[in-house]
Amino acid sequence: MTARTVFGALRLAGAIACAAALVHRLFWGLSSRTIAGENFFAYLTVESNCALVVILVIGAVLAFSRATDPRWFTVALALVLTWTITAGLAFALIVWQAGVRGIRVDVPWSDHLLHFWLPACTALAWVLTPGHRGVPWWVIPTSLAFPLAWGGVTLWRGPAVGWYPYYFLDPRQVAGPLEFLVTSAIALSIFAIVATVLVVISRLRRHGHPRPPV
Repeated sequence: MTARTVFGALRLAGAIACAAALVHRLFWGLSSRTIAGENFFAYLTVESNCALVVILVIGAVLAFSRATDPRWFTVALALVLTWTITAGLAFALIVWQAGVRGIRVDVPWSDHLLHFWLPACTALAWVLTPGHRGVPWWVIPTSLAFPLAWGGVTLWRGPAVGWYPYYFLDPRQVAGPLEFLVTSAIALSIFAIVATVLVVISRLRRHGHPRPPV
């Protein structure tokens, strides 16, 4: 069994674990009988992890059938990882702030898996997988396209349903336009920083293991 086959199996296992966590989180949210549960697919975390399931299944097929990953796959996985990792960082900050303010936030095992373990393990496996390619620099600005589009749809949809997935997007929970703009700028900066780290790591040549040509 080759190393690529092993990592292909790990990608497939990651996809299955991610899908299972999404299903559990959906039913856990619906059981709470709140509007948040009814808007499950409006969360950036959920949308990005749905993309992660698809890209990991594709990655498993590629690992089983090819000696190297094609460039488009490496780019796609880097983008999805940027979104899932940033969503995990944002979730950790929200939970921390809630704890500081004495607000109870229930975090089921599926949230732990989706926000922390899967992004971290997938990123580590991606770096270590034989045959992965370097990520081009243009991935950094491109990684902002999805959160910007998601944010635009959320702001358009929010007044209609009376609900926003994150507090800083809700005009009723921020001090004004300035706080909204500053918080949004910080969030986009985190996306860019995570993307930059992934690009830099992907382009490093491991000692004794030259990176495949881009």
